[in-house]
Amino acid sequence: MFKRVALFLATNLAVLVLLGIVMSVLQNVFGISLGNNGALLLFAAAFGFGGAFISLAISKWMAKRTTGLHLITEPRNEGEAWLLATVKRQSEAAGIAMPEVGIYDAPEINAFATGPSRNNSLVAVSTGLLRAMSRDEAEAVLAHEVSHVANGDMVTMALIQGVLNTFVIFLSRIVGRVIDAALSGNRDGGTGPFYFITVLVLDIIFGMLASVVAMWFSRWREFRADEGGARLAGREKMIAALERLSQTYGESTLPKEVRAFGISGAVGHGLRKLFMTPPPLAERINALRNMPATI
Repeated sequence: MFKRVALFLATNLAVLVLLGIVMSVLQNVFGISLGNNGALLLFAAAFGFGGAFISLAISKWMAKRTTGLHLITEPRNEGEAWLLATVKRQSEAAGIAMPEVGIYDAPEINAFATGPSRNNSLVAVSTGLLRAMSRDEAEAVLAHEVSHVANGDMVTMALIQGVLNTFVIFLSRIVGRVIDAALSGNRDGGTGPFYFITVLVLDIIFGMLASVVAMWFSRWREFRADEGGARLAGREKMIAALERLSQTYGESTLPKEVRAFGISGAVGHGLRKLFMTPPPLAERINALRNMPATI
C-alpha cells in the first residue's frame, strides 16, 4: 500500500512539473494566457485526455516490453496450440478480431488483456496459471479476458481516466487561485507565492479522490468480465477458475503499467478496498452463483 501511495505521489509531482513547464512555455514564449477559465478547461482536457489516450495507444507495446512475454505466432507445442485455438474460438463467439496471445513468466496464477481497441488487443497468461490450472479453468480465465476486450473496457477506462484527469487539473488550479488570493491578498486575478504549493497539494488530494472513482469502475468491470467468461466458457468453469485463483490471490508480479488489467489483484480491507482492483474473490464467486442457471 505504501509503495502505491509513494508511486502515486511521485506521478502527480511529475505531472505537475510537466504541466508547469508547458504552461510556462505557452505563457512566456507564445504569449498565451491560461488565466481564463475556458482556456484553462480546454488545456486541462487536452492534457488529461491526451495522457490517457497515449497510454491506451501504447498499452500493447508497454505490456510486451514490461512483462517480457513470449508472443505465440507459431505454436511450439500442443499447449500453445490449445491457447491459440481457445482464444480464436472465444473471440469469434464474442464478435471481435483475434487478439494476440502471449505467455509471460510469473509464479502466480494470473492473466491480463490490454490493447487500444476491441479489434487490436492482447491476451496473456502467466506460466504459473498454465502450471496450476486445468484446461477447463484456463479456458474460463481466457474467456474472462476475451470478455474484457469485447466489452471495450480498455477504451472505457481511458475515457474515464481522461475525464478524471481533466477535472483534477482544472479544479486544482481554480481552487488554488481562490486559496492563493485569500492567503496572499492578491485580488487582481494573478497568482501569488502560495499558488503553486496549493496546486501541488490539491493535485494530490483530488488525484486520490479520482483514483477511488477509477478503481470503482475497474472493480465493476471485473464482475462484467466474470459474467462474460461464464457465458463463453460456462458458469461452473468460471467459478472453478476463481476458486483455483485463490491459491495465489493477492500476489502479483505484473508491472504497474498493466497490473490493473490482471485477473488477480491485491487483498484489501477498510479504506484500502477503495483503491483495490480487482474486487475480492468471494464477492465475484458469489455473484456468479447468483446468476441465472441458464448461463
